[in-house]
Amino acid sequence: MAQKKPSPLTSTGTIAVNRRAKFDYAIEEEVEAGLVLTGTEVKSLRRGTVNLSDAYAGPKDGELFLFNLHIGEYPNAPQKFQHEPKRPRKLLLHKRERDRLLGAQKQGGYTLIPLRLYFNNRGICKLALGLGKGKRAVDKRQTIKEREWQRKKASVMKEYG
Repeated sequence: MAQKKPSPLTSTGTIAVNRRAKFDYAIEEEVEAGLVLTGTEVKSLRRGTVNLSDAYAGPKDGELFLFNLHIGEYPNAPQKFQHEPKRPRKLLLHKRERDRLLGAQKQGGYTLIPLRLYFNNRGICKLALGLGKGKRAVDKRQTIKEREWQRKKASVMKEYG
């Protein structure tokens, strides 16, 4: 029986994860936000050509925007319909939620970090934003120690029982 080859296009599920974010920041809260995208950007996202690692969210003209998110060009589109890969993208949030996040960022020294980019069950692109503070080197070392201890504990449990 031949195994079915997975489709290169993603209709639902995770597109990209910022794995470095939880190591560099202490995430205190997670918020779901929508994105304003063009057609070629959505098609590129479905192909998985995105880099979330250098992206950050911040204010621009009283709105919340996502900066430095790289979405690769869609190869099947003509050049006049192509999007700019690193353009600022507007985040869609309720006004009260947006104002609360911007206030925390301005007063409390918090940072808005994109954690995950995904398609929800309706096929709409969403971004999981984390509100967090940057970790110091001591905190990062503690995170590494805890991770190594969990690994060691799991291997001992597997070995003995």
